[in-house]
Amino acid sequence: MGGPVRSIAMGSDHAGVRYKDLIRRHLESRGFRVKDFGPFSEEPVDYPAWIRPVAQAVAGGEFDAGIVLGGSGNGEAIVSNKVRGIRCAVCWDEKSARLARQHNDANMISCGQRMVSPEMALRIVDAWLGAEFQGGRHQRRIDAIEPAEEGGRRGASP
Repeated sequence: MGGPVRSIAMGSDHAGVRYKDLIRRHLESRGFRVKDFGPFSEEPVDYPAWIRPVAQAVAGGEFDAGIVLGGSGNGEAIVSNKVRGIRCAVCWDEKSARLARQHNDANMISCGQRMVSPEMALRIVDAWLGAEFQGGRHQRRIDAIEPAEEGGRRGASP
């Protein structure tokens, strides 16, 4: 993610709307610029249509980071990670969120409204935003991801 996070794109499916609203208000109260890509009700939707624009906005540099939510968070992470330049980690506690940033330089996180409490969801977001990428051996590993995305060699050299 590089420098400090100032702007965050958010999206969800119908099963993540309540936590999206909770997290958005929390972030805004802390001074972040947040854009909610929707949806805005719990009416069933197909999540790729709501999640892909979030990932594209982060990958395109319009936002520093992104947060997506669903029932489990898995589908949302999968869609996000299909966008070149996105590293979206599914987080279920503070440690997974911290490591997503420290080791994987995750520029997006995904969380499941059916998997964690509202309080834990806020702690996940705060832990992720409060962590810093450690670089070093972790950067080498991240650098090995892109060639695999392009159909090139898999992984880093031994």
